[in-house]
Amino acid sequence: MKTRLSIILLFLLSFQFAISQNDCNMYYPLNEGTKFQITTYNKSNKPTSVLDYKVLDIKNTAAGKVATIQGTAKDKDDDVITELKYQVTCKDNMLSIDYESLLSPQLLEQFKDMDYEISGTNLDWPNDLSVGQTLPDSNMNMKISMGGMNMNMVLTLKDRKVTGKEKVTTPAGTYDCFVISYDTNVQMMGTNHKSSSKQWIAEGVGLVKQEDTEKGKIENTSLLTAFSN
Repeated sequence: MKTRLSIILLFLLSFQFAISQNDCNMYYPLNEGTKFQITTYNKSNKPTSVLDYKVLDIKNTAAGKVATIQGTAKDKDDDVITELKYQVTCKDNMLSIDYESLLSPQLLEQFKDMDYEISGTNLDWPNDLSVGQTLPDSNMNMKISMGGMNMNMVLTLKDRKVTGKEKVTTPAGTYDCFVISYDTNVQMMGTNHKSSSKQWIAEGVGLVKQEDTEKGKIENTSLLTAFSN
């Protein structure tokens, strides 16, 4: 469960892209056909998963520009862990990610015989990132009910801050990045799982690196290992 949750969260946090530099977030350009790959390593620096993404199409709607993206996660043995198809919306120089569209089909499969509803606050990214800036919090609440049993899963991203600028080198290249830190809290079935993360974000590319920390120790590191636009 912990490994699957980490992969789902990484999917979610890797989906922070926009439609173009002119009318959306310049740090998350998105063009039809764009492909990129994120590889996650454990604390022993061994690969644990590979996440491949592709931008399928972009459409103009009343809600703004909407991009459909396909993502596939595989484990170290190249077996598919999960597949996602989701949408992101860009309007007024702001990118908004709908949590409901980012839930893993495998996760929802566990609740297929239950009634559930999902609500929350979208993950938003403004166009004007700068060091010292505070970004909006975000949350997702999933309520599940079956045979009189009720269960909630609440995921919260908070204290999102732009903490600095650094140059980062990965197998995909070298990039000038903004550094963003945030805390994640997941509550489910009486448990409360907390972690902290740092992301390195490059203009024209998006997510370049991510470190996930628990109790002061880095548990996972994710790197951009391929990118084509």
